[in-house]
Amino acid sequence: MWQNTSVIDKMYKKLVIQVSLNGLSFASFDTLTHKALSLEKILMGKFEKNTSIEELFSGAFIKYEELKAGYDQVTVIHSNNLSTFVPTPLFDEEYIGSYLQFNTKVFETDFFAFDILENYQMNNVYIPYVNMNNFFIDQFGTFDYKHSTSILVEKILDLSKDSFEHKMYIHVSDLHFEIVVIHNQKLEFYNSFEYKTPEDFLYYLLFTAEQLHMNPENFPLELLGAIDEEHALYQIAYKYVRNTALLQVDANNSPFTDAQVREHFILLNS
Repeated sequence: MWQNTSVIDKMYKKLVIQVSLNGLSFASFDTLTHKALSLEKILMGKFEKNTSIEELFSGAFIKYEELKAGYDQVTVIHSNNLSTFVPTPLFDEEYIGSYLQFNTKVFETDFFAFDILENYQMNNVYIPYVNMNNFFIDQFGTFDYKHSTSILVEKILDLSKDSFEHKMYIHVSDLHFEIVVIHNQKLEFYNSFEYKTPEDFLYYLLFTAEQLHMNPENFPLELLGAIDEEHALYQIAYKYVRNTALLQVDANNSPFTDAQVREHFILLNS
């Protein structure tokens, strides 16, 4: 009896891996219900101090069974500060490398990629981690990849569809953070900043607000990423920006807490 093997072989599962120089996190999803099934975060510190990225990932694939399971779709998310948004009318793929030279140091040997944010008429140009992509080719054969800020900005714009106010979002990681400002349902500002102290964080926050003529007494600030109300960055923002709050998330239909959903906002919204 003839059978449709393409249907039989489908797992109805998707794997998303978010990679950075500090390690990786991953989540698996049921593609029928669109619900996340598992979530893990792996830091470099869990392995030998001088472990290379490739060795780190190899160790992760040995330790975590979820990474070796079968999937219909695999997506790799690159997290770094080597990206910039370009409005579609100004974008020319032939000159893709020229867009990044204004905010980061680029080399002739760099490989450039871009994500299309079709609903918002812009492209995100970035430099992916080629060595990491090569590792995943060996593991999965084929996969899609995109930049973390493409997901972050697009999702924030989706959340702002019914809002015309001037609003700031800050996505916090261990060593850097991204500021996204939305006004009249459009992206007004995006940038990534490195920080060492809460004062560094506050400086970039208030400087950005000043440049965009946003009064700390009035504009709403929502924080997401690796942050909670006890975090030093939240505390200092709350002191100087009147309307500071954590981004409200809905974790009711997932096996994770609000804090986990907020920290892995990009991964879980990919």
